[in-house]
Amino acid sequence: MIAATLSVGFLPLIDAAPLIVAHEMGFAAEESIALELRRAPSWSSVRDMLSFGRVEAAHMLSPVPVASALGLGGTGTALSAVSVLGVNGNVIGVSNALAARLREHGHDFAFNNARTAGEALIAVADQPLRLGVPFPFSMHAELLYYWLSALGLPAPQSVDIRTVPPSLMADAMQAGEIDAFCVGEPWGSIAVENGVGTLLLPGSAIWRFAPEKVLAVRSDWASAEPDLLGRLIRAVWRAGRWLAEPGSPTLAAELLSRKEYLDLPAEILDRALNGRLVISAQGEERHVPGFVEFHHGAATFPWRSQAEWIGLQLAARTGLDRPTAARAARAVFRSDLFREALAPTRAELPGASSKMEGALSEETAVASTSGRLFLGPDSFFDGRIFEPSAH
Repeated sequence: MIAATLSVGFLPLIDAAPLIVAHEMGFAAEESIALELRRAPSWSSVRDMLSFGRVEAAHMLSPVPVASALGLGGTGTALSAVSVLGVNGNVIGVSNALAARLREHGHDFAFNNARTAGEALIAVADQPLRLGVPFPFSMHAELLYYWLSALGLPAPQSVDIRTVPPSLMADAMQAGEIDAFCVGEPWGSIAVENGVGTLLLPGSAIWRFAPEKVLAVRSDWASAEPDLLGRLIRAVWRAGRWLAEPGSPTLAAELLSRKEYLDLPAEILDRALNGRLVISAQGEERHVPGFVEFHHGAATFPWRSQAEWIGLQLAARTGLDRPTAARAARAVFRSDLFREALAPTRAELPGASSKMEGALSEETAVASTSGRLFLGPDSFFDGRIFEPSAH
């Protein structure tokens, strides 16, 4: 018996997979809820749909609820990130003209070295570099700012960041409006398929374990509907666990390819889900283990330290008070609600809700409910480690 129908906003991206799978594979029904998935054209549309109560939950860029808590670009509605939907899944692409200059410069497009790729890009690109991102407050923008600033290109002063909806990124590149982009799959691959771009790096080459999208709800709804929220979190968690099973990505690609979801060939979607990307119109392929992750390594856990990192990055760029921003950001990632929701399951949950970000270079056992949780590498490309506040 279905207890309630929850409407959920999403954008047509690979990392909407846990929501689509929860609906299509019956994980929502197992929790006695139905999901009404509503596709939106842009991230501002998704944010507004949630903020103004047109949906109960949303597939959302991880920095958006943090930015809203900091008073940046929001509607004044308090939003909570109750789960991470997916880790990584972004690509950085360049125009074919820029790719040709990079090859002339000697860059090999190895697709795994952010320092080498970034230094080559800075050396050959015109200034300011015009970069397309799907939203001003996004992991795409944060990764680009972090990457280029660490390599000596003072961002945002030396880059021209332009907001382009994911599905229009290839069109913007073809029109000559941007020189490069950072976008979630499959839209980087679409630029390659359309013959207008070449992929330079996966986002994971900059930060190995970046929280890309979150499951977001209004904070007042979370307080008013704890039972429904718990059912939703569990359904999506089970979908993420299913996605991590061998063979699931190929079936998931078929589901996502349907007209009401991404409406794209399953073969292109399968590339990202399996981490085997075609990076150029010449058919060059690169394999990226863990290109996008929905379950392993506590991928769905909303670490407060990740929220704090996002908050401090935003504060540094906008001139906000850092301690205030850190406190506000930490409160947005609701590890407490995630724990409550998964308490009835056999989920392996970390003992802490914050950790040093960037400290792991290999798979590492950590304190957890049953002592069997391993976190994967989460290093930043420049070796920096972010230590969150003590409280």
